[in-house]
Amino acid sequence: MNKKSGGNLVGVHALVWAGDTSRESIEIAAKRSSEAGFDLLELSLHDLANLDVPHARDVMKRHGLQVACSRGLAFDADVSSEDRVVVERGAKLLHDSLVATAGLGARILTGALYSALGKYGRPVTERGRQNAVAVLRSLAEEAQRLGVALGLEVCNRYETNVVNTARQAIALADDIGSDNVFIHLDAYHMNIEEDDFARPIRETGARLGYVHVGENHRGLLGSGHIDFASLFHALADVRFKGPITFESFSSTVVAQGLSNDLAIWRDLWTDGGGIASHARAYIAAQLEAAVA
Repeated sequence: MNKKSGGNLVGVHALVWAGDTSRESIEIAAKRSSEAGFDLLELSLHDLANLDVPHARDVMKRHGLQVACSRGLAFDADVSSEDRVVVERGAKLLHDSLVATAGLGARILTGALYSALGKYGRPVTERGRQNAVAVLRSLAEEAQRLGVALGLEVCNRYETNVVNTARQAIALADDIGSDNVFIHLDAYHMNIEEDDFARPIRETGARLGYVHVGENHRGLLGSGHIDFASLFHALADVRFKGPITFESFSSTVVAQGLSNDLAIWRDLWTDGGGIASHARAYIAAQLEAAVA
């Protein structure tokens, strides 16, 4: 696509535009993403029941956008649980999400696919982790047949107890043992859990398949203390050519359930268009500077 920056698709999370996946919201998110110069729109599948997949696929094609899908799980559908019924419920939700991803024409399903998205009161148990591995191994086999890759997003300690660092994600991917499972790093979470922004990227290397860029406060890029120069230079060092997607959340746009899970209590912005356009230019500048 002619909008690519340095070979990377540059994306934006749909929550910059709309809090659900109704037909109207999909129309708005796709139109505004395209107008702001993005190549890809990331759709959260937490609102899967309301997503008209054929309609959304047609809308994305009309606006020249590629799609990536993301989600986490709920505590009553947690594949890292020791409760068989809970694990089976989570496996079904992941299956349904994978089918929707393929139906949208997307090739990426990523996020906290391995656990509930929320604060745990204890470490993950060995049995619980084994359950997550078994479910994701089966899901990866199904995804392979559908032409979809699965991303293990590294999230902070307040959103999962299974994968908090790149090294833990690599270990989980090794245990799953599927070629179509990649690592997904996120600047916001790295800022909390990693020692720096470069080492995790270099250690992940060719297994890195997707990157989220967001500030430490989830607001305007460059207005916080994330070391984006270090991050983008490390991406250049490993010759990362995957999607780079902007994430920002504000209580101006609320997704039922998900916004609360992410603890979005503040109005960090009221104009999604303004913050998105700024992000598109900021990412392009960082990519250019990293190879200069």
